[in-house]
Amino acid sequence: MRLMNMNQTATLNNSQLCFRSLKNSCQRQTYSTNLRIPLYLALCTVILFTVSGNSLVIISIAHFKQLHTPTNFLTLSLAVADFLLGGLVMPPSAIRTVEKCWYFGDIFCIFHSSIDLLLCITSILHLFFISIDRYYAICHPFKYKSKFTVVLIKKMIFLCWSLAAVYGFAMIFAEFNIKPKDSIHDKNNYCVGSCNVIQNEVSTRISSIISFYIPGSIMIVIYVKIYMVATKQAKSLRQTIEHRNEDSRKREAKAAKTLAIIVGVFLCCWSPSFFCITINPAIHFSIPSLLLEIVYWFSYTNSTFNPFIYAFFYKWFRKALKLIILGKIYESKSCSVQLYSE
Repeated sequence: MRLMNMNQTATLNNSQLCFRSLKNSCQRQTYSTNLRIPLYLALCTVILFTVSGNSLVIISIAHFKQLHTPTNFLTLSLAVADFLLGGLVMPPSAIRTVEKCWYFGDIFCIFHSSIDLLLCITSILHLFFISIDRYYAICHPFKYKSKFTVVLIKKMIFLCWSLAAVYGFAMIFAEFNIKPKDSIHDKNNYCVGSCNVIQNEVSTRISSIISFYIPGSIMIVIYVKIYMVATKQAKSLRQTIEHRNEDSRKREAKAAKTLAIIVGVFLCCWSPSFFCITINPAIHFSIPSLLLEIVYWFSYTNSTFNPFIYAFFYKWFRKALKLIILGKIYESKSCSVQLYSE
């Protein structure tokens, strides 16, 4: 009888490990089946909408020639980053969130963490350059066309991806941001089945200020300026003689407001995550893992929201979406369809 109880205890302990055959396996805190199924459905829905929504943005801008504008090229590159986040980062993160274990090995953990950081920084840099683009388009319209050429936009896109790649991979692979080995990463405390990148307090503050707080503050200031100028221009449009010029200015003002909403949504989605990342080392990593999972997934949903913002505010995107769904993009000369009046 005693032997049977010991076997039952061993079986129970093994079932609570990520890898039953390994002695240094991490402990596993499992959810009940009634909770795991809704969690998987919810996270898979977020992934599906992220991938499909951003793929529609990519197809729309890439296919229709009228959308080949400097601003839209930045938007296209941003959609690519959001698409990759949904396709590469979210699925493994969803499994880790529900199963409470990392089953893909240490090497892929490093790669996954690097890609996650890379795409996050890429999104921030894209939105930063988009805000500058809109600032010149609204506040300095006569200088805009001569300065913001396709060549310049391509250089901005290259700068976004290259800086994010250097930052993301260097921080992870060089272990510049990892806490000293005498704490959580001590070999005696290491367990198989965990993929948590822990930053020390100094590097966390520096990276958060450089990658989020400074660009976010600058974007807020820029869009406040854009809103003030756009409001003045909207009043002066009533006195505009040329109707064509009036439509163009209205379209620029609406685009600026829409992109301001995109930046606002971005800040709302990512602020809780960066706040937790910043204060967690200062409070000895006492933030519950469940809360961290929630704020991380809330930040991921920013990549899900962007296509819906386009669909709601941009008439050209709704028209392009209709043509894509009906399969009319496969018709000859469909790339030359006029989605809006010049």
